[in-house]
Amino acid sequence: MRYAIVCPGQGSQAAGMGKDLYENFAHAKHAFDEASDVLKTDMRALLFEPNENLGQSQWTQPAILLVSVLAAQILEQESGQKPMFALGHSLGEISAVCLAGVLSLAGALTLVSERGKLMQSAQTAEPAGMMVVMGVSDSALESFVQEQRDAGKRVWVANYNTDGQVVLAGIKSDLESLTAAKETLKAKRMLLLDISVASHCPLLEPIVEPFRELAKKALGQNFDFGVVSNVTTNKYDTIAQALELLGLQLVSPVRYKQCVQQHQDEVDVWVECGHGSVLRGLNSRLTAKPTLNVSDSATLKETLNRLKG
Repeated sequence: MRYAIVCPGQGSQAAGMGKDLYENFAHAKHAFDEASDVLKTDMRALLFEPNENLGQSQWTQPAILLVSVLAAQILEQESGQKPMFALGHSLGEISAVCLAGVLSLAGALTLVSERGKLMQSAQTAEPAGMMVVMGVSDSALESFVQEQRDAGKRVWVANYNTDGQVVLAGIKSDLESLTAAKETLKAKRMLLLDISVASHCPLLEPIVEPFRELAKKALGQNFDFGVVSNVTTNKYDTIAQALELLGLQLVSPVRYKQCVQQHQDEVDVWVECGHGSVLRGLNSRLTAKPTLNVSDSATLKETLNRLKG
């Protein structure tokens, strides 16, 4: 059965994630040890015990990547089958590149940890943030956001998740001011998220080149399979493309909805690898193709049985 991997992004983290994999697979134990050495912190304590660090980008990003990569690698080992391609949501695209064989686990962990630090360093003098808008068409929301920018507000479309669910990014006070238009837009919901960084918008422009320099040092040579770009929605499989597109992703909208819809005919099933089932929920509204998930040994067993069937 043809499958593609989908990797979640920031926001999917939770205390205890990856613990079952750690307890049941030697590969996971080795990976946790490697991650602890690379990042100079006890990854077991970071992921398995409640703590404040897991919510900080420099730790959140490698934690999410570690569990996603482990889940996907164990799935591939147990099934004996490579995915057709990999797709990630935001941070998850770097997990996908790692799975494609172009980043070592150590290189990927270091890269996303530094990415998290860069994103925090890009904070403007005014607080930034992100807001989810539900129940408004893409075109109507795009026109509204453009009107707001023309009026001097610093807000942008950041994530296309599903029909009627889009995330905006920008200066927090400007985002808050948009709620006055909720009735005019006929929005079902406009909610400011508990996020202090405005991702996937021009506010991160200062960190694009520093990030590319870090990525250039970390990326290897050959892709085992293609990765779908959040920016273009097309697959890429060269280092030059990866450097260009991963840098652009910091300041461009994540077109997750469009990625799934464009490539759904290439697979029989999607498999979300990592903690939780956020992408499984999104996919249920985007495609008729089923989405399985691997987050622990029980879901791994279920997914393996489905892939054999």
